[in-house]
Amino acid sequence: MASILDRLRARAGAPERGGAGADDASGAAIAARELVRVFGRRGDAVTAVAGVTLDVARGEVFGLLGPDGAGKSTLIRMLATVLSPTSGDAAVFGASVTRDPASVKPRIGYMSQNFSLYPDLTVAENLDFFAELRGVPRAEKAPRAERLLSFAGLEGFTGRQARNLSGGMKQKLALAATLIHEPDLIFLDEPTTGVDPVSRREFWRIIADLHRRGVTVFVATPYMDEAERCNRVAFMRDGRLEVVDTPSAVKERLPGILYEVFAAQQRAAMTILRALGGVRSVSVHGDALRVLSVPGGPDEAGLAAALTAAGHHDVRITRARVDMEAAFAFLAEETSASNAATAGGSAQPGGDGA
Repeated sequence: MASILDRLRARAGAPERGGAGADDASGAAIAARELVRVFGRRGDAVTAVAGVTLDVARGEVFGLLGPDGAGKSTLIRMLATVLSPTSGDAAVFGASVTRDPASVKPRIGYMSQNFSLYPDLTVAENLDFFAELRGVPRAEKAPRAERLLSFAGLEGFTGRQARNLSGGMKQKLALAATLIHEPDLIFLDEPTTGVDPVSRREFWRIIADLHRRGVTVFVATPYMDEAERCNRVAFMRDGRLEVVDTPSAVKERLPGILYEVFAAQQRAAMTILRALGGVRSVSVHGDALRVLSVPGGPDEAGLAAALTAAGHHDVRITRARVDMEAAFAFLAEETSASNAATAGGSAQPGGDGA
């Protein structure tokens, strides 16, 4: 047991926390400028991140939203010095991720979607190793590990090897290992995916505690309730940041009134509602259709009348509260429509595209 830890410690070393060199006098935790990442060679190259410029303030909880394939993980990996940009640069506490990554690494924690644990080490040994690797003071190791093990629900599994944990338990251990050194900035790439709701709430309780102590959090999340907890959020699509604002300001971008329509024949009702004048968007939300009606567009009575005229008699319509899920659905739909219009407008009739 001890021999495994000794070999890992000798191989990895334990850097001092806080040795990042000169800080950014502007107070920004992250200052990214025109970050680009291209995969592949000319002819089959794919641009995963296309010129992202972004500032994140110290102590901010910043949420990154977007569909699968939007470039969120690639952006985080560049900011965390795991992946080199094709062009552009970013400063983390004033240190360049391209020219001075060694000064960035001691200040950050990074949890990827596929966090690597040491399978031969137990739960307790993994936490002890990461604590030592990250320079956690000896007196702080035990209380931090105890608190994080309690959060992760792993108190009864401290002696179990990581290889023998379930997938969900491995992810919880990864969360604890990422937080063990209480870094100044943590990058979390969808950290609560697959974690049960109780542990999700406990995780965000720990994030709130770190936030109160001034730690900056940069988190990609598919959960809109988590996005609501962020100071600001960014909506990313096709490698670009489409919107960067507070959750309340993002929700205010919805132009009109949001309704929820419950109809027995949901697909047919959606077709009818999308054809109505004054309806900006229609999206599925569980058993309901969320309908965004622009100012002057149809209200509950108007929507009900259109559906009844088309033979939908078992219909219930209520006004809905605008939340991040509704805003996200609207932004995704608007971006898709904008991209389609741009692609159509750039086509040259009769041309061969060469």
